[in-house]
Amino acid sequence: MSSIQSLTMTCDALNEYGTFSEGDTLTGKLTLALLKETKIECLFVKAKGDADVRWTKKSGDHTKTYSAHNRYFKLKQFLTPEDCKDTVLPRGCHVFNFSLKIPPKSMPSSFKGSHGKIVYTLEAKLSRSWKLDRTVEQIIQFVSKSYQNINSMMSPQIDSKKKEMGLFSKGHVDMEVKLDRMGYAQGESIVIVARINNASSSEMIPKFRLIQEMVYHAKGSTKHEAHNILKVVGDDIKPQTQKDVTCAMKIPRDQMPTIENCDIISVKYYLKAYLDISLAFDPEVFFPVVVMPLACAPGPQPGVAAGPYPAGAVGGPSNSDFPPPALSYGPHPVSPHSGSYGNPGAQRYSAPPPVYPYNPSAYACQPGVYPALPAHMSGGYNNPSSSSVLHPPPTAPEIHPSPSPFNIPPTAPTYSLPPSAPMMNTDFLSQSDEAPPAYSLLFPSSATQKSDAK
Repeated sequence: MSSIQSLTMTCDALNEYGTFSEGDTLTGKLTLALLKETKIECLFVKAKGDADVRWTKKSGDHTKTYSAHNRYFKLKQFLTPEDCKDTVLPRGCHVFNFSLKIPPKSMPSSFKGSHGKIVYTLEAKLSRSWKLDRTVEQIIQFVSKSYQNINSMMSPQIDSKKKEMGLFSKGHVDMEVKLDRMGYAQGESIVIVARINNASSSEMIPKFRLIQEMVYHAKGSTKHEAHNILKVVGDDIKPQTQKDVTCAMKIPRDQMPTIENCDIISVKYYLKAYLDISLAFDPEVFFPVVVMPLACAPGPQPGVAAGPYPAGAVGGPSNSDFPPPALSYGPHPVSPHSGSYGNPGAQRYSAPPPVYPYNPSAYACQPGVYPALPAHMSGGYNNPSSSSVLHPPPTAPEIHPSPSPFNIPPTAPTYSLPPSAPMMNTDFLSQSDEAPPAYSLLFPSSATQKSDAK
């Protein structure tokens, strides 16, 4: 009777899809249930990633086999002392934690095809003297994040084809096809717009296909494999007719992603747009398509045009040297910086208040015509801009006040008041009964001044 009741392994999920990528850490628990005290040599967990291809080719009576192997990593963690071959575990349930970090280098996604596979596994092994090893294995669903120049894949693609009809028809056909971009995440839709000018005497049908191409490499030889993933058929286009065709092809959520970082296996996608014409060669155009995992899908692209102006412009052209603000979509709440002295509801930018080397509160000044500035507008009121482009003003320079006792901090602008007479404390219109002062008091004699000087 075996002393091992069970050996189970659980791996912690990092996301809702249960996938792992470059640089992730595999963590989990290994549970060993023993019916009695047991002596073991070693107990360890290992993770590895491998790619393999294999196919045969017959030539007469001879059959040649082509195969290749790539190993991406192999990690190993001992759960019992590595240098001790006689570890004794008592009866009961034993739980061991493990942690293995996947290398951050570029590695392909998990794959399984007719002539090859890319597999990532997590395996635990229990070894005992003179006993068969007990193992438990779990497949890791690996999703690569190594996609180069993802932003460049967001640009539209366009191609055209012109065909002169042959013996069984007259005229010509013009076809122009446009894709919204090249890179798509699993579950997204490929938007296709085709403009077809049927200036011939034949009917034709526009058709679109998403094709998957797999290529296996080994010993200088290649093996090709192709599959039609999606197909869309449009309506008939009558002779001497021009028509615009728009359709969307939704990529399956579980579709195999593009693989371009494996030496022996590659997976690529193409979109084929063509016109099915009876008794004639079909005009066709091809577009490369990159299918990416959801984790690699880019978010909203900055600088997307929001109107008739090109990408990067916000609110129309401007000659300002200041960079435009980031564009956001959706309803905008009223900015707390807007008020009666600007455009209510428009987004505002305020310069930071200048720095003073003295205490402004120690100096009193006559308040201006405008009320005191709120705390959030201490840098001054915002003037409405003549341009619809929002540009933040430059930072106010540091001010070094002169030694004058009236260094007044900047306030809101005041109106220029008309000049007025100075304020007088004496009422010259009123009469007094008092006698005027004596002349000698107002203008003392020079003799008095000389005697005082002595």
